Amino acid sequence: MNFLRAARHGNVLVAGLWVVSLATAQAPANKPSPSKVEQIAAAAKSYAPEIVQQGKALFRKDCSFCHGRDAGGGETGPDLTRSKLVTADVDGNKIGPVVRNGRPDKGMPPFDRSDQEIASLVAFIHTQQTKALASAGLRGGSGGRKGVDVSDLQTGNAEAGKRYFQGAGGCSTCHSPSGDLAGLASRYQGLELEEQMLYPKHAKQKISVTLASGQAVTGTLAYLDEFTVGLIDSTGSYRSWRTRDVQYKLDSALNAHVEQFPKYTDGDVHNLMAYLQTLR
Repeated sequence: MNFLRAARHGNVLVAGLWVVSLATAQAPANKPSPSKVEQIAAAAKSYAPEIVQQGKALFRKDCSFCHGRDAGGGETGPDLTRSKLVTADVDGNKIGPVVRNGRPDKGMPPFDRSDQEIASLVAFIHTQQTKALASAGLRGGSGGRKGVDVSDLQTGNAEAGKRYFQGAGGCSTCHSPSGDLAGLASRYQGLELEEQMLYPKHAKQKISVTLASGQAVTGTLAYLDEFTVGLIDSTGSYRSWRTRDVQYKLDSALNAHVEQFPKYTDGDVHNLMAYLQTLR
């Protein structure tokens, strides 16, 4: 009985080895692995052309001055086509919060955008990333940040920009060409000047904090999140409180720049830039 069991077991092993050998012999030759471009094309999600075009128009109005017209990066804004956040994004779950909340620590303001507008931005950015990665795969290159020429920002009409400054833009309610803006174009040029115009990231925002005792402390905003508010007071000292324990009010002057974003047309931006470049 032991011999028979062993024989049967041996037959099973032989049969198993024969099947494996046959399968190996019938297996096709190793196929070449898909190229980088083919992998990108297979993984990329496609979007309706009209949605991409809507996102393109919105991106160029709100985002191109930092991230470049094609999302490939500007002199200060990162290349979104190579962004890890964009790569990890699924249907706007990463991009949407960044657009709506901004990144104040990096000089990016928040944008109040509808779900449809966010979806169009997501479609455009992902489409640009797919194109850039495919192009890099074909070239064997690695992409890179692009610069902005000063001449690219000199296409507007200075007189129209002056009228906008004094009228519809409301700029003259806070700024004066002979006051705080005197010599502005000598201090800033090109993209840096445009950034100062659209979102003056180096501006110090004033804040007033009212304590539970009723005492008001004023100074320059140094830190703010949902838990803590901090400022630099008139003596140069840093002071902070839990937001739930105090009331605070931010100076609205800087917020006016953020609120102006959705109101600008491309023409407004170009014309205003042309005017500001005359303030030397």
